[in-house]
Amino acid sequence: MSKKKFDTDAIRTQIPGTPEREHSSPLFLTSSFIFDSAEQARALFANEIEGNVYSRYSNPNTDEFIVKMCKLEGVESGVATASGMSGIFSCLAALMNKGDHILACRSLFGSSHQILNQIFPRWGIDYSYGDIHKTESWQDLVRDNTRLLFLETPSNPGLDLIDLEWAGEFARQHNLIFVVDNCFATPYLQRPAEYGADLIIHSATKFIDGQGRAIGGVIVGKEKYIEEIAFFTRHSGPALSPFNAWLFSKSLETLPVRMDRHCDNAEEVARFLGNHSKVNWVKYPFHKEHPQYELARRQMKRGGGVVCFEIDGGYEAAKSFIDRIGMLSRSANLGDTRSIVTHPASTTHSKLTEEERQMVGITPGLVRIATGLESPEDILDDLKQAFS
Repeated sequence: MSKKKFDTDAIRTQIPGTPEREHSSPLFLTSSFIFDSAEQARALFANEIEGNVYSRYSNPNTDEFIVKMCKLEGVESGVATASGMSGIFSCLAALMNKGDHILACRSLFGSSHQILNQIFPRWGIDYSYGDIHKTESWQDLVRDNTRLLFLETPSNPGLDLIDLEWAGEFARQHNLIFVVDNCFATPYLQRPAEYGADLIIHSATKFIDGQGRAIGGVIVGKEKYIEEIAFFTRHSGPALSPFNAWLFSKSLETLPVRMDRHCDNAEEVARFLGNHSKVNWVKYPFHKEHPQYELARRQMKRGGGVVCFEIDGGYEAAKSFIDRIGMLSRSANLGDTRSIVTHPASTTHSKLTEEERQMVGITPGLVRIATGLESPEDILDDLKQAFS
């Protein structure tokens, strides 16, 4: 049989049916599983045979979600986690040892910054940040103990991009484990493994769920690294619940349809903001004013569902704009059916110093809009009245 298309894999990848002949995968809300014999139990715990033992280790719903994500990203294996941040932490912590060094892009989500500069140094794991606009300088940041390259593209919230083809070659040149946070793009818009990424991380809480219902994460990639991460998560315990795994797997069935609508709406918002007199600048990967527009067109299918812009007048102007919003939700989340407006400097990235925020372009007047699935006319009407 010929290889199926992305949309079909997202819908038709399911665990085997039960004797009940259900059409949709059932929920397996059980903490543990029974054994046919003492010998089977021994063999399962010895990893001599495959099967479910305990839902912290594996569960049919979690297995389905992982297998589906692996197909969509085009990789071998995966691990599901209780949140996106537990996925990032587990991935890095499982692979790093005392004395190791991580090279990362400076444009990262706020909690990823905290792991690198607050938590890992306690354990003797060091890091350096590279400037994505000066990739030629990254050669000087590599040390003898550098083991891993960690990137986020597009970045949160500044929507900076990193050339994945360059990054893949750079990682191979220096024998680095190449890890990409692909949350903003989803595998529908960008597949980092095609550029040499060893591991891809998602906060399933965002576009994968797509409806603001559940918290979860997933790490997928090369089996040799997933084995180490699976050992770490099995014994440290950041397991994804079967119910949330079931939700995520069902949500993936509509991912292509939803992402196309997110992108349609984001393009409309970017166009509107780009022509507004009270906006200093707007950034959206597929907006021609984005400094990396050509790169976005090369490595992304479409521009995604997030737009950021700077309001003239700084924090007070941004605060006033957000307070006048009517329909859009004031929230720190994204990837929802409902459009969301956020002020990153005072919320998601507030734990960074002012200098750190400035270095990644998070100005006091920066506003992030995560477009939902509403009518684009209604989204624009709300923005217009908030500016007026």
